Amino acid sequence: MSSVISDSKVLKGGEFLIKESNAADLFIPEEFNEEQQMIRETVRSFVEQEIHPVTDRIEKLEEGLVPSLMKQFADLGFFGTHMSEEYGGSHLDFITNTLIGEEIGPSGSFSVSYNAHTGIGMLPLLYYGTDAQKDKYLPRLVSGELKASYCLTEPSSGSDALSARSTAVLSDDGSHYLLNGQKMWITNAGFADIFTVFAQVDGRNQKDGKSGFTAFILEKGMAGLTLGEEEKKLGIKGSSTRMVFMENVEVPAANLLGEIGKGHLIAFNVLNTGRFKLGASCLGGCKKVMSIGLKYALEREQFDVPIATFGAIKHKLAEQAIRIFTIESAIYRTAQLIQHAENELSDSGTSFDMAKRQAAEEYALECSIIKIIGSEVLDYIVDETVQIHGGMGYSEEGHVARAYRDSRINRIFEGTNEINRMVIMSSVLKSAMKGEIDLMTPGMAVQNELMNNVPYGELYVGAYAEEKSQVANFKKVLIMLLGTAAQQAMGGKLNLKTEQEILMNLADIIIEVFNAESLVMRIEKLAQNPGDRDMKLYEAMLRTYMHDASSRVVRFGTDAIASFVDPAMQPGFISGLRKYTKYPLQNIKENRRFIADALIEKREYCF
Repeated sequence: MSSVISDSKVLKGGEFLIKESNAADLFIPEEFNEEQQMIRETVRSFVEQEIHPVTDRIEKLEEGLVPSLMKQFADLGFFGTHMSEEYGGSHLDFITNTLIGEEIGPSGSFSVSYNAHTGIGMLPLLYYGTDAQKDKYLPRLVSGELKASYCLTEPSSGSDALSARSTAVLSDDGSHYLLNGQKMWITNAGFADIFTVFAQVDGRNQKDGKSGFTAFILEKGMAGLTLGEEEKKLGIKGSSTRMVFMENVEVPAANLLGEIGKGHLIAFNVLNTGRFKLGASCLGGCKKVMSIGLKYALEREQFDVPIATFGAIKHKLAEQAIRIFTIESAIYRTAQLIQHAENELSDSGTSFDMAKRQAAEEYALECSIIKIIGSEVLDYIVDETVQIHGGMGYSEEGHVARAYRDSRINRIFEGTNEINRMVIMSSVLKSAMKGEIDLMTPGMAVQNELMNNVPYGELYVGAYAEEKSQVANFKKVLIMLLGTAAQQAMGGKLNLKTEQEILMNLADIIIEVFNAESLVMRIEKLAQNPGDRDMKLYEAMLRTYMHDASSRVVRFGTDAIASFVDPAMQPGFISGLRKYTKYPLQNIKENRRFIADALIEKREYCF
């Protein structure tokens, strides 16, 4: 069920910043095949028939309810779609697993339990477990017999996970480790059977003297392993969240996961996939919540007409659709990149688990982008849906207030969005330092273009030439600023480690580049085979997005220039910024009304 893209044109992680992608090689959701459509309907039916009717009971943490629902979902085969047949899985491709994640998104708290189990719960074992560990646990995790949790955060270590204080000391006879410490905010803790726990190994008893941040597999029922009470949370109230306490827990040496002192590799590599899965589920939530808001806007009348007919409401509906369509384009673009990398690695003889791990690691930057845009667009959608509902949106009688509260955690989960912006910049700078991404050549070309008016890059003609040029120019803005910042850093004038505001400005430009390029390519590909689609609608979304994105890039660029460019040089940089952010003026009011009218006619998100 894989989608084919030509090997020669597939870009490595982060290369989209300096190279052009081809729309013909892009996977778009309009290309889902019959089997994928059937899987979509199966998951959607499960959410609508099994989850939504018992949402209030889930929210009250009714004992045994979520585990029983998870077992039902596992019985349908959905706990092993990303696992090999060796462990009882069905080994569906990454795009199909993305679709499953999207469709489970509207299930609220249940999606949190599901994603934690199948993602950060199972992947440490798949990526780093021994054959014996995999054989012992993975088949039962796939079947739903066992439930998994992931224990990283501590009261004193959140984003700085490697400073964890939990300890692990090897016994004198080498048979087991004694674990002591506590973990907090542990999803699924209340019903988990397996806990992936990180602790600092004391190397004094180790024959090789090795020490450091290390992962272990703990099982429910181990003496000294206890849980706190269920946390009272702002949202996702139906997901089990507890503290996990360890007091002299004897963990067999055979339950060491990975290598001593290499726990950071497990933590970070597992989070790559976790971030992507979260973004995909946010996409499903966006579509569901937006449809709720649209339905209410059609039913609610003021001044004898539905409020959906008001320009202010049409603006909100259209903007929601534009943002959803854009992040969907970026999500499935990334899914195909990861899928292609998995296929390529497998074809070269790489094992199933290593192929999955290395593919996600290759696109760590893109996974961080997906996590950021998914969570932030969902926050926008729920906020505007509450606004559309007015006072009813603030009432707990409906579902909108719950969606508003549930959404907020996504900007914190899997590394805060601030941390993920730092990850984006760290990935770019490390790749540049290693020579994996050549920023020097395009940097010199941009400088030459600005100083000598020598055009750099392809001159586009034909359909969407202005939009393609705008994406290319966004990249020039980034290269202009990033190159200057890197030069100052190497010269000792700028310490990028302490200049997070500047890094966030640059990360936001990178996000705009990825979003805009994904959107242009999707619409270009649709235009090649439009069927019965009204391409004017899609072009209205594209041009409205590009109009607004240009303004955002100006703001991010201006803030960065004011922050680190020498005042004497600032006018030249501002001139370059303005040159690269010119885009034909759009009647965005009429564009949004056109889009909103299409939504109103279909009475749901229809793109």
